[in-house]
Amino acid sequence: MTKLPYPALPIPNDWDRKGLPAWTYHSPALFALEREKVFLTHWQVVGHECDLPAPGDWLAFDLLGERAVVMRGQDGVVRAFHNLCRHRGARVVDGATGHCKGSIVCPFHGWVYNLDGSLRGAAQPTSFGTLAREDFGLKPIEMEIFHGFIFLRFAPGPQASVAQLLQPFGADFAAYGTRDILPVTVPDWSMDLPVNWKSVRDVDNEGYHVPLAHPGLQDLYGRTYRDMHLDNGLSMSIGWFGDVPGKLWSVRHYARISPPRPELPQHLQGAWTYYGLFPNQVIAMTPDGLQFYHELPLNEGQTRLTGRLYRWPNETRERRLARYLAMRIDRDTSTEDQQLSIWSNESMRSTAFEGFHLSDLEYGLRRHHDGLRQLMPVMRLQTAPAEDQIATLNTEMSCQTLGQE
Repeated sequence: MTKLPYPALPIPNDWDRKGLPAWTYHSPALFALEREKVFLTHWQVVGHECDLPAPGDWLAFDLLGERAVVMRGQDGVVRAFHNLCRHRGARVVDGATGHCKGSIVCPFHGWVYNLDGSLRGAAQPTSFGTLAREDFGLKPIEMEIFHGFIFLRFAPGPQASVAQLLQPFGADFAAYGTRDILPVTVPDWSMDLPVNWKSVRDVDNEGYHVPLAHPGLQDLYGRTYRDMHLDNGLSMSIGWFGDVPGKLWSVRHYARISPPRPELPQHLQGAWTYYGLFPNQVIAMTPDGLQFYHELPLNEGQTRLTGRLYRWPNETRERRLARYLAMRIDRDTSTEDQQLSIWSNESMRSTAFEGFHLSDLEYGLRRHHDGLRQLMPVMRLQTAPAEDQIATLNTEMSCQTLGQE
């Protein structure tokens, strides 16, 4: 087995094999806490610098009532702002992506902003009395770029800077050359599932189900697949292909034609790698292409699966075909995971469900649940509290935890 250069954490000899209780998957009051404690305060990947090649190019990102726009300014700098006009709060851009030529014009009343977010001028400015333009620029959002990937968060949170947080992945990202990637023709994808977001992450956080549930992946890299647990909510999963001829059509032809990348270090040769970041996102790379994907909750019972696809520069016809075949394998895997998420989520409402009993191969799922319990101690309660007591109980339990520390 290839040695991996990651500071992996050992699995404890004696650990509690139970996951979160069922009530945490369908409580509106708990979901409100997750919005506040998890999603708005943790880094979210929203795109890559290559998605914004020219000044005025922008990406939008919506999350649980917050709206962001990421734009490249005239000076070439990428910035993130609240997608919210300072006049009446309208979206200053509408859609997923676009281009503003020279300025941003609010479609409601025509307030004009420079590409750096500063206010150029209000429509009919004399009707506002004294209006200091420097006080009415678009509100900035905290943003960082890591090897080309753009991350933002709407509120301060417990995670370190992106550079510190993702430092264990830095050498791999540099070896792959992620700063130089390019978007594909149809770069983004999205679909909604009638499940709680945690049910999606529970499936994605463990490889125990791969041999039976994912015949394509099992055919591709079989027993070489490994999940690794790192500090600070990071994970890394990897599988190597090519040693055994695939039985399935897509796998067999993919393994045959995928061009080698001799510039990569040994552990990345012929590998599919998945870099996970708490609470809800993965950046996945193959020798032929890469993507990021995450589950964005819409409410406690509905989740949007979405991501963006990229290719390596100077793509040959052979590599483009390999990327297509990898997409076929990954598409089937995603469909299989979606069904598993639905089955898992619906079990949470059954009176027969008695909780999880986890394998060592599912320790990543347990770590994710522990991360959520640390942020929201009320999730440690096995019996559902009254909905109107959840926020109060969480505050009390958080204070008790701090007192014990």
